[in-house]
Amino acid sequence: MNGIVLIDKPSGCTSHDVVNRWRRLAKTKRAGHLGTLDPMATGLLVLVTGTATRLAQFYGGNDKTYEAEMRLGAVSDTFDADGNVMPTNRPIPGREDVIEALAAFRGTIMQTPPSVSAKKINGVPAYKLARKQQPVVLAPVEVEVKQLDVREIAGEMLRLTVTCSAGTYIRAIAHELGEKLGCGAILTSLRRTRSGEFDVAGSWTFDRLERLSESASLEQAVIPPAKLLSEFPCVRVDEIGEMRVRQGREFRASPFVVRPGAPFVKAISSSGDLIAIGQLKFPNVYHPMMVF
Repeated sequence: MNGIVLIDKPSGCTSHDVVNRWRRLAKTKRAGHLGTLDPMATGLLVLVTGTATRLAQFYGGNDKTYEAEMRLGAVSDTFDADGNVMPTNRPIPGREDVIEALAAFRGTIMQTPPSVSAKKINGVPAYKLARKQQPVVLAPVEVEVKQLDVREIAGEMLRLTVTCSAGTYIRAIAHELGEKLGCGAILTSLRRTRSGEFDVAGSWTFDRLERLSESASLEQAVIPPAKLLSEFPCVRVDEIGEMRVRQGREFRASPFVVRPGAPFVKAISSSGDLIAIGQLKFPNVYHPMMVF
C-alpha cells in the first residue's frame, strides 16, 4: 500500500476525514493528502500512503483546476454557502460587467485568505480563532490564476473554470468579485477536477474502495511510486547497483538517458520498483537523497 490514491471526495467531510477513512480501510497510519479541500467542496483529493508519504515534498507547488459556482447578490462570513449567508438586495450587474470585472482576477494577483481557513497565525489555524470570535488578520499572499473561463452566467448564478497555483482560495475570488461588482458574491459549489498530473477521471469513491477492500484487492487503487513524478528521468540499476544505492552510494546516469543538469532522477530496480530519488551532485552523478 505504498503510493498515491486518487479520491473523489464527497461534500460534507473534511480532507482529514478522508485521510482517516483511508487509514482505516488500508490499515495504515502513514497517509496524508496533497492539498486541502473545504468540507463543502467535492472532487479530486490526492492521498499519499505508506512510504510514498516521503514524496509529498515534490508535489507542494502543483496547479489545481476547479469547476466553481458562485451566487451574486449575497455575502457570507466564510465567503461560501456554508457560512452565515445574507442577501445584499443590491442590483445584479449585467453579463458584460461581470466579464469585465473577472479580468482583474487573471494572472498574478495578491489575495487575502479567508479568516475561516487553515492558514495559521502563531501556529493556530485561523478558522479556530474566527470561531472563537477572536480577531483574525491574514496578510495578502501572491497567487497565480492561469485560467479563468466563464462557463455560464444565468441571473445571479455564475459558473467558472479556474486553474490556479497552490494556495489560491476560490471563495476569496468570489468574495472579492462581489466587492468589485458592488453586489456581493459567495461560492456555492466547488469541484476540483485536476491537481498537477492527476485528473479526477482516475479517482475512486469510497464505495468503490470498500468493494475492493472486501475482495482483498485494494492495492488496485494505489498508483505505485515508480509511476509517480513522471517529470523525473528514470535510471535503471542492476542488482549490484541497487545494493550500492541502498547503501547510500552515488550512482551515475547516462547522458543519453538523462538530460545534463536534471536536478532529480528516479532509480528504478530491475524488477521495476522505485528504490531511490537521486539528487544531482556532479555532472551525471546522483546522490540517493531518499531511499525506499
